[in-house]
Amino acid sequence: MNLFELSWRRVKAIFLKELVQMRRDRLTFAIMVMMPVMQLVLFGYAINTDPRHLPAAVELREDGPMTRSFLASLKASSYVDIVAVARNEEEGERLLRSGKASFLIVVPEGFERRLVRQERPQLLLAADASDPVAAGGVVSAVSEIARRAFAPDFEGPLSYLSASPAPYDIVVHRRYNPTGETAVNIVPGLLGVILTMTMVMITSIALTREIERGTMEMLLSTPVRPIEVMIGKTTPYVLVGAVQTIIVLCAAAFLFRIPFTGSWLAFLAGISAFIAANLMLGYLISTVARTQMQAMQLTFFVFLPSILLSGFMFPFRAMPAWAQALGEALPITHFLRVIREVMLKEAGLADVWGDLWPLLIILVALASLALARFRRTLD
Repeated sequence: MNLFELSWRRVKAIFLKELVQMRRDRLTFAIMVMMPVMQLVLFGYAINTDPRHLPAAVELREDGPMTRSFLASLKASSYVDIVAVARNEEEGERLLRSGKASFLIVVPEGFERRLVRQERPQLLLAADASDPVAAGGVVSAVSEIARRAFAPDFEGPLSYLSASPAPYDIVVHRRYNPTGETAVNIVPGLLGVILTMTMVMITSIALTREIERGTMEMLLSTPVRPIEVMIGKTTPYVLVGAVQTIIVLCAAAFLFRIPFTGSWLAFLAGISAFIAANLMLGYLISTVARTQMQAMQLTFFVFLPSILLSGFMFPFRAMPAWAQALGEALPITHFLRVIREVMLKEAGLADVWGDLWPLLIILVALASLALARFRRTLD
């Protein structure tokens, strides 16, 4: 057959047929248009590899003019936002462990007196290094912040303190990840990413396949109720999630040597709520998608912001406020905080409750929406 012997009329007919098919499949067409738009917005505006305005707490055991100058310089800096003043070491530790503060800056008692005497006092910086990327920029910037803060005070009678090197030392304590290994941050987060991808995709595709084949209608012709269908269809995948969890935890312990320091009760509560939330999200997608292809497309549409806005790859606090608001609505955002606090920070159930209750609310909301959509689909 000669390739140049074409019937352009037939080509035109097939072309028009495809346009009609695209118009009918509006969901797929919308996803094709929205996916690049979402990528442009997220990568262009939400992602920031130079984190600024990270939450920090200060513990001031001195209240002199130099200390106040240092505090004012910290507040004026774009690197940290002072969110709390710790009254003692225990409170500072609690702020770091809960994630409310990424840094704890301590000015020890007698700092100014020792500084004037040229005894090289220390400024202490405790950094939550469970996210090495977020910690690195501030640790490097503190020296410059201190230099600018003390410069006006090192004039006149104290000009001898302006000589180089600085008459004080900045001691950095990298908490929860002293060596700054990326795997310590990434591997626990991978558990959330893997469960999000598999639980949502498997559930949505499996249920959509039932609808495509007509077996769902046969099932619903029996006395079974919609909520019973939901529970029965999603429960088997809880076992799949449990197997994946065991695999990741074993890899973390034996391959990457990442410790598990927290409460198993807190971990089980977080992982159970997270798996259930993802299953409900997959069930909700199956009530929207008409085909397995649409279900897969919608899954990836959810999966992309789950990776980019949750704090898995990029520091959550470095994102703009609107991106953080979207991230707070994602189950994986809260689960990543729970798993990292439990594995790395010796957290218990009370410590992770601040992220556990939003996860439970998301679970209830997704289950309610999925059940309501499923009833309307049947009608």
